[in-house]
Amino acid sequence: MKLTILGGGGFRTPYVYQALLRDTGSPRITEVALFDIDADKLEGMTRVLKEMAADFPDAPRLIPSTEPRSAIEGADFVFAAIRVGGLAERRCDEHVALDLDVLGQETTGPGGLAYALRTIPVMREYAKLIKELAPNAYLLNFTNPAGIITESLQEILGDRVLGICDTPSGLGRRVAALLGLDHERVQMDYVGLNHLGWMRRVLYDGRDILPSILDDDRKLGAMEEGQIFGLDWIRTLGVIPNEYLYYYYFNREAVRNVLASPSTRGDFLEKTQGEFFMELAGRHTNTIELWRSTVNARSASYMAEAKGGTQDNPSHPAQTETDPSHQGYAGVALGVMRAISRNEPETFILNVRNRGTISGLPDDAVVEVPTMVDANGVHPLSTEAPRLDQIGLMQQVKAVERHTISAAVNSDPSEALKAFSLHPLVNSVNVGKQLLDGYMDRIPAIAATLGVRVNA
Repeated sequence: MKLTILGGGGFRTPYVYQALLRDTGSPRITEVALFDIDADKLEGMTRVLKEMAADFPDAPRLIPSTEPRSAIEGADFVFAAIRVGGLAERRCDEHVALDLDVLGQETTGPGGLAYALRTIPVMREYAKLIKELAPNAYLLNFTNPAGIITESLQEILGDRVLGICDTPSGLGRRVAALLGLDHERVQMDYVGLNHLGWMRRVLYDGRDILPSILDDDRKLGAMEEGQIFGLDWIRTLGVIPNEYLYYYYFNREAVRNVLASPSTRGDFLEKTQGEFFMELAGRHTNTIELWRSTVNARSASYMAEAKGGTQDNPSHPAQTETDPSHQGYAGVALGVMRAISRNEPETFILNVRNRGTISGLPDDAVVEVPTMVDANGVHPLSTEAPRLDQIGLMQQVKAVERHTISAAVNSDPSEALKAFSLHPLVNSVNVGKQLLDGYMDRIPAIAATLGVRVNA
C-alpha cells in the first residue's frame, strides 16, 4: 500500500515512519511518498528516515517529491501535516494577538483562527487532488487547527477525511499506566471538540477507574493535567479536562505568563528547529540522534508556561521515546490505517462528523469523540449528553469555527470579523476588528484569502 505524507519535510515525519517500520502485519505500507514544497527540508528529513530504515530490510520505500500530483496519485492513505506560512507566520499568529493582550496560541483562540484562514484554501486544493488522483484514499489530518481543517474538507472528501489528535488517547494511556493497567483494555468516555474536551470516565473491564485517580493526591499530582489545572479544580469539575482548556479556565493567567516569558512557543520552535535543519544540512552521520535531541527539547517546553516554566527554561523534564504517550499520534494513525485496511475494528478518539452523537450540535459538525473504525470507515459512538457548561462552550467555539470556514471558503471578511469577535477568548468587537486588521496587515495570505487588498 502507498502512504502519502503532505508536509513530508516536517519535524513530525519520523514519528510516522518509525511506526511503519515496526509494523509487521499484512497488508502494510510498502511505499511512502514524501511531499514538501521546501526541497532542502525534504532532503534533510529523507536522510533521517533512511538512517532509521537501515536496520529494517523490508522498510517502506521512500519517494521524496516537490510535485503534489505524483506524490498523491494512487495513494491508499494520505497523512497531512503541513504548516502554511511556516514558523515565521506562526510567530505572527502569536504576537498580533499578544500585542492586544489576547492569547495567540496556534490552535486555541485568535491565533488558531488566523492559522486556519490561510491554511483552509491550501488544504482544500490538496483535497481536490486526492479526490481526483486517489479517490479511495482516506485523509488522516494532523494539520492544525485539526478540527477546523477537517470540517472544511468534509465538503470535498466526506467521511474519507478524519482528524487525529493524540492528546485524548495519551490521557487514557497515562491513566492506565498510573494504575499499572493494560491500556489496550481501557475504554475512554471522552466528549468535545479538538483541543476542547473532557475525559468523563475511564473504563477498565467495565469499571470506571477515574475516581481512583481523582481521589489520590499523589497519582493526580503526577499527571500533567494535575500540574496544569491544580488538584482542587479537577476535583471540582469531576472530570479531567483536555490540557488546552487551561487557556479557557485560566485565560488571564495564561496570557500574563506568556507575555512575561522571554519567547513564545513559535519563537522557541523557529530558533531550535532552524538550528536543527542548519546542522542537519552539514552533518553526514548520526542524524537520528540530532533529531531526537531536538525532539526532547521540543517536548520539555510543551505548554511550559502552564507548568510554571518558560519555553527557554521548562520546569519539567523532557519526554523520551520510552514514554507511553511519546509517539501517540503516529500510533493512532497506524491504528486507523490498520483497522481500515485489515478490517481489524478498533475504537479511537477522532475528529469526525457528529451525526447526532452530541445533541445540540449540527449533524455535519466535526466533533472529537470515541469512534469505531473498520473496513467500512468511521462510526462515531453514541455518548451521554455533555453538561450545560460543556455544551455551551462547545457551541460557541463551533460557531466561531464555522464562521472561520465560511470566511475562508467564501472570501468574506465579515465572517472573519464574526469569528474573531465572538471567540470566547476575545469577546469584543473592537478587539476582534483590531485582530483581523493586524493579521491581514502582517500575513498577506490571510488578506488574500479574504479577497482584501492591503496597502504595502
